[in-house]
Amino acid sequence: MKPFPENIQGVLFDLDGTLLDSAPDLYAALKAQCEEMQVAAPPYEMVREVVSRGSRAILRCAFADADDAALLALMPRYLELYQAMMAEHTRPFDGVDELLASLESQGIVWGVVTNKPGFLTDDLLVRIGWAPRAAAIVSGDTLPVKKPDPAPVLLACERAGLDPSRCVFVGDDRRDVLAGAAAGLYTVAVRWGYLDGGDPSEWNADLVVDHPSDLTVRVKVTA
Repeated sequence: MKPFPENIQGVLFDLDGTLLDSAPDLYAALKAQCEEMQVAAPPYEMVREVVSRGSRAILRCAFADADDAALLALMPRYLELYQAMMAEHTRPFDGVDELLASLESQGIVWGVVTNKPGFLTDDLLVRIGWAPRAAAIVSGDTLPVKKPDPAPVLLACERAGLDPSRCVFVGDDRRDVLAGAAAGLYTVAVRWGYLDGGDPSEWNADLVVDHPSDLTVRVKVTA
């Protein structure tokens, strides 16, 4: 196992499935759209598993026979419904608040790198009160590329004034590990997220953790 880096400057996180359990509101928006269109809503667990893949994958759970063009046409209404309700049941995963507080108490900055569209990311972080606390926020449309490309991770490091070699990237999807590793960060895969049906132990992350408290005890300023 690769040793955990010393003298950490910052920790960057994926958002949905890593910091926030947003699946209940993402599902509620899909269910509302299904009701509007008089289509049976899929089971919650089916939707939860694909949340990390974005709105198109979520819509496909309900509209399995639709082609890409049809799904694209459904997306604006879905995102409209989601934005209206996206902070109703979305909450930090157990232990996340304590992890972020521990980082801040040590002067370790943290930020968000997500594939979620910027207008949703920014609005959600404002609603839950995290916007002023994050040192950098990079969304799925901030750059022409998104994770697993390392560019968004490197941009977050640049915006926060961080040396990638002294940073950690934390996520619940293989693309998070790929992006973080390619950007030169220590990578952490979490087991509590959506996982896209995958096994984090198979993603070649530098570390796999079961609970945010596992990171709280590791991320310490040592000098």
